[in-house]
Amino acid sequence: MWPATRDAPPGKAAYRDRVGSNLGPKSLGLFCAAASKRTPSKATCVEGDTVQGDSVAVIVLNRADQRAEVDVTVVDAGSSVGPLAGSGTSNPTRGRQIWATVGAYVALTKPRIIELLLVTTVPTMFLAAGGVPSLTLVLATFVGGSLAAGSANSLNCVVDRDIDEVMTRTGNRPLATHQVSPRAALIFGLGLGAVALGVMSLVNLLATALTLFAIVFYVVVYTLGLKRRTASNIVWGGISGCMPVLIGWAAVTGSLAWPAWILFGVVFWWTPPHFWALALKFRDDYAAAGVPMLPVVAEPRVVVRRMVGHSLAMIAASLVLWPVAGMTIAYLAVAVVLGGIFLGSVIGLRRRVLSGLPEAQWRPMRLFHWSITYLTLLFVMVGIDQLLPRF
Repeated sequence: MWPATRDAPPGKAAYRDRVGSNLGPKSLGLFCAAASKRTPSKATCVEGDTVQGDSVAVIVLNRADQRAEVDVTVVDAGSSVGPLAGSGTSNPTRGRQIWATVGAYVALTKPRIIELLLVTTVPTMFLAAGGVPSLTLVLATFVGGSLAAGSANSLNCVVDRDIDEVMTRTGNRPLATHQVSPRAALIFGLGLGAVALGVMSLVNLLATALTLFAIVFYVVVYTLGLKRRTASNIVWGGISGCMPVLIGWAAVTGSLAWPAWILFGVVFWWTPPHFWALALKFRDDYAAAGVPMLPVVAEPRVVVRRMVGHSLAMIAASLVLWPVAGMTIAYLAVAVVLGGIFLGSVIGLRRRVLSGLPEAQWRPMRLFHWSITYLTLLFVMVGIDQLLPRF
């Protein structure tokens, strides 16, 4: 991982810049020898041991096996590092490591993605109910949906751990930094999925079935099937990101109807421009990892042209919702304004790409961030609209 520190003793200066980093497997003999010199009674390293050097210290996370290696991470040296575990006094780094492990498992679930999925779920429930749905129902769907998304994201991390190590954008994910083992992440992801389905079973059968479909589609169809094989990966793989809309509607009504499918279409057409903007920024990353995102395999002019087409379809779907779902004129006005800003952002990106400006001046992340704002505000308005008076 870092050749200069791969087998360096814990006192080496090369570790000074690695405080807080997990170094992965290390020589059992090297680190346990240092431990036994500090505490002769401890001839072997066990989880929680601290091996202290002159500049930094290393805490042992777990024994990889009984023969060759331990997994270690660098922590601050000096007074902040207590004696070895089992020496009769407290070890402050132990509590720190517990919180670091908890944080790693939370990171596996990709919380920011979960937030965006829930932004589409709850307003859809308001639309399905024609007002404020049962708070108990919202809570059950919220918890079940969060766990389901966390399950799918964790399993995605297991499958994609090899490319996450290659890509700069994902290099800090828990499996890429060896904070969590693939086996542990797999068990964690499957466990979250099982609990999610259990919670959703308290809602209704259709919502549970749709939740199971979303998890399986994201992990099997998108991550294992499409992602590394086709430039249309995110187009069809994005179906999994549309499922919370259907789940939210089904949770309230026990069925599906045209307004739910129209909102499904909004998210479906929104997804490619959103992710292609990100892929334009990190296309070298995707290329190095062998992921054929459209910006990797197609000319930028082709990418931005398709982004315009998808954006127009997305805006059209958002406007069709007005007559079909009986939305107020307030929703229509907001949808028109938000759609106009979104389309203007896409056209602005297209103009910068086609004008021959250097890539550094394309600024695709401006569109990426605005697309999140667009989806959030549109769906918030869907929910608010159900509370407005009808004339």
